[in-house]
Order: sequence, then structure tokens, then C-alpha cells
Amino acid sequence: MVKMKIYGIITPIVTPMKPDESINEEELRRQVERLIVSGIHGLFPLGTNGEGFCLREMEKERIIEVVVEQVKGRVPVFAGTGCISTQDTIRLSKMALKKGVDALSVITPYFAKASQEELYKHYMDVAFAVPDMPIILYNIPMRTGNSLLPETVVRLAENAPNIVGVKDSSGDFNNLLAYYTQTRNLLGKEFYVLSGSDSLILSTLIAGGAGGVAGCSNVYPRVLSSIYELFKQGKLDESRAAQESIASFRECFKYGNPNTIVKIAVRLLGHDVGECRKPFVDVSAEGMNKIKQVLAENKKRGMD
Repeated sequence: MVKMKIYGIITPIVTPMKPDESINEEELRRQVERLIVSGIHGLFPLGTNGEGFCLREMEKERIIEVVVEQVKGRVPVFAGTGCISTQDTIRLSKMALKKGVDALSVITPYFAKASQEELYKHYMDVAFAVPDMPIILYNIPMRTGNSLLPETVVRLAENAPNIVGVKDSSGDFNNLLAYYTQTRNLLGKEFYVLSGSDSLILSTLIAGGAGGVAGCSNVYPRVLSSIYELFKQGKLDESRAAQESIASFRECFKYGNPNTIVKIAVRLLGHDVGECRKPFVDVSAEGMNKIKQVLAENKKRGMD
């Protein structure tokens, strides 16, 4: 049985890029340090906020190398290795295993519609290929077009010892709650449910979940990590205040791709992370002004 304790706020770390869209390894190392010092509980390279969908395989390999080297075991590293095909996902997962990551986050196949049986077989094949590597299922149907139903998650959790959790970015709390309630009594196995929606982190913790994978923690790592820490200390009101404090920034997502908004905000805070890869770079003048306004207001409130 694969054993791993998963908890807290995991940051889907942005991938810093130079003007020519090559990877800025020096800044990536600085971001790793910034996030760890700020109290986050894990790092997730090659996720949605890390633009894993835009990266070449050689770049993914190097990003994993840099993050693992820089982390030095201080927090777990969860590498995003999901691809459209099972074969490609297995290849990338084996590479990540060799590079020393602690766990995998495997998004559902995307672009082509998959049945629940196809999703089940896909994940079982991946789990069998890397049996000693903990796997977190990643459900984000608005991006992939494929949704992992609770009964499929339960089936996978029951039949693959190394499938140990699920990240739900559907934004549907009832779906996340079904993941938790239907997996909490698995015989001899602890299964971790993580919110992929930053606004639902505290609700997830109250319901019994393990924490969240929070894109906004690239912008406000201390605030996001405090949601978990305050909750664990029994300071529910303070945890709720921290949760509510990110609402104004999340409202900026209406101006563009959330990944783009997050990276712009990190850059405006003075970090040399560059732009997203084209074409995902444009935000209207109104949107830019709003992001700057919110960052300035939050700075006055002492948010970091």
C-alpha cells in the first residue's frame, strides 16, 4: 500500500518565462523559495497555472528537475503528468518518477470525449505502470470536456492502491462532497479530497477534505496557507476571514483566462515571471486597471 500524507495548500506554481518564451529557471527557483518561505504545504509544477498544456516534453522534464532540486525535500512535489493518451501519460509519469517527485497529479484525457469506463481503464493502466507512485486524480471538466463521476473515483480508489486522492476543480461543491462521502470509509485506505477551486477551500476542510490546490497562492501564498493553518488551530472565524479576503482578486478572473490573470498579478507584485505563452496573454485595459487596483487595495490591508 502506498503511504503518503497529503494536506494543506498546494501551489500549482507558475512557469516563469523569458521574453522569447523560454523557461526562466532562475526565477523558477526564486518562486519555489518564495512559496516555501510563505508557508505553502506542497508544490505542483506543470499544472493548469503552470501552463503544462503549452509546454514541450523536454521543458516539462527540466521544470521537474529544477523544482525537485530547489525544494530539497522540504515540501512534497506533485508533478502534473496527464496527457490525452494513456501511452503519453505513462511515459511522462515514469519520467517524473525517475526525477524524484513525491506524487503525480493526473488530469483526465481531454479534447476527445471519454466514457467513464475509458477513464477508469486509463487511470488503472497509469497506476499499474507506476505502482509505487501516489496518484492524485484531477477533475476539471470545463477545461477537458471529461468529468470524473464520484462512482468512478470510488472504483479507482478501491482497485488501485496508489490512487490516493482527487483534486476537484469542477466548482461544484456537491460533486466534491460526493467524492469525500463516498470514499471516506474505504477499507484500510485514507483517500484525500482536495479543492481545486480557491473559493471552496474552507468549505472543503469543514466537510472533511484535506485542503486545496490553489492558483491564487501564487499571488497570496501566506493568506492561502493561513486558511488551512487557522482552521487546524480551531480558529474558524479567522480562517473564514482569510478565505473571504481573496474574493476581490478572484473577481478579476472575469477579465480573462484565470491562469493569465494570476501570472499578471505575480508579475505586478515585482516577480520576473514574464507572460503566459501566446496566445494566452491579452487582458483588456479595464481588466489590467482592475487587477492593479485590487493588488493595491490588498497591499494596504497587509495581504501577501
